[in-house]
Amino acid sequence: MKRVINFNAGPSTLPLEVLEEAQRELVDFHGNGLSIMEASHRSKMYDEVHNEAIDLMRELYKIPDDYAVMLLQGGASMQFAMVPMNLYKGGSVEFANTGAWSKKAIKEAQIQKCNVKIVADSSESNFDHIPEVVFSDDADYAHITSNNTIYGTQYKTFPQTKSPLVVDASSDIFSYPVDWNKIDMMYAGAQKNAGPSGVTIVIMKKSLIENGNEDIPTIFRYKTHADANSLYNTPPTFGIYMLSLMMKWLKNKGGVEAIAKHNEAKAKLLYDAIDNSNGFYVGHAQKESRSLMNVSFNIKDKDADLEAKLIKEAEANDMIGLKGHRSVGGLRASIYNAMTLESVEKLVDLMERFQKENA
Repeated sequence: MKRVINFNAGPSTLPLEVLEEAQRELVDFHGNGLSIMEASHRSKMYDEVHNEAIDLMRELYKIPDDYAVMLLQGGASMQFAMVPMNLYKGGSVEFANTGAWSKKAIKEAQIQKCNVKIVADSSESNFDHIPEVVFSDDADYAHITSNNTIYGTQYKTFPQTKSPLVVDASSDIFSYPVDWNKIDMMYAGAQKNAGPSGVTIVIMKKSLIENGNEDIPTIFRYKTHADANSLYNTPPTFGIYMLSLMMKWLKNKGGVEAIAKHNEAKAKLLYDAIDNSNGFYVGHAQKESRSLMNVSFNIKDKDADLEAKLIKEAEANDMIGLKGHRSVGGLRASIYNAMTLESVEKLVDLMERFQKENA
């Protein structure tokens, strides 16, 4: 069986043991004679999987009881629209603009005629850092993107604000412990750290849900989904099953605290290779804003030919997904929770060898 090292930004690599468990259970789930994909979302068989996924998320992420956990569809892109639909009350909404996904969230709020204020912005330096942000105390909500996949930047601590803080954590959810005292709502597509594409995780203060707008379609109200335990309509059942397996895997690895140390070790190894290259490799993000999930970098002078050559050599060594996003070019290694330290070591070995041959 061939398994490549997958550095794609998402959908991302999944643990082999999780995939193998799903493979074993694919045709006959726990002796029920049918696949979990075939099971009714109203059945006891699926109900146990659904609730186990939510319970494990609560346990691993230490989610307080006064927060609801919802498993929705539409990806984070739908949340860009659902958040203002539910939370905008005619006052203002404030954003920190740290890249492409922040800009998409801003655009959706503007489409809905919200009074949008951009209170921090790093676009002038091509989003190479997390700008200092101070939100007002009376915004309908304040919004940040915790990790920026394209530019390789990440918040090291969340801003404190009296306004409800909404966090798009699509690319770093479950990768480190969070302070729920600072967060009123967190949402994330699952396809980086929590499973395959198709599931959207929303963790939200119940009081914020109760105060949400009611003059919007039923399917777009958070209260609809919270009251129905995310079973108002047919949920993405197989994706939630995979989410449950991922949470079990994370628990077996020691939980969020342990995976955070693992992620720090992987990132340090890769950033050290960049920093110790005497300028052959140049990171995009400023050091104080570097992401532990996505490492974006160039070869000196942004040499596109050398970058393409390295990508080709990586593929010849069964390492894929290293081409950088068109916004910054170069290379990008996405090293989410399931990426092993050994895989990052192989990439670093290749980078060092490539530098010696091409410097």
